[in-house]
Amino acid sequence: MFLEIITPDKLLFSGEVRLVEVPGSKGPFVMLNRHAPILSLLTKGILRIIEESGRERNIEITGGVVENKENKITALVQLPAGN
Repeated sequence: MFLEIITPDKLLFSGEVRLVEVPGSKGPFVMLNRHAPILSLLTKGILRIIEESGRERNIEITGGVVENKENKITALVQLPAGN
């Protein structure tokens, strides 16, 4: 599945991933390949990515929104001050 993480200033990540874990407003959840469509607010926490290569990334966010539609995930996020 394809993931884009976008901040107000830049494109932070773009690429194929195996797993995305986000801090949803109703609790954290994981999206895998062919996940059902979803739109959710994000809260302060860690956005965890496992890339196709197996590399894991953890990105601290202060909030945002995520959408998964047709195996493409778009996360519009705010980063902590200074990042």
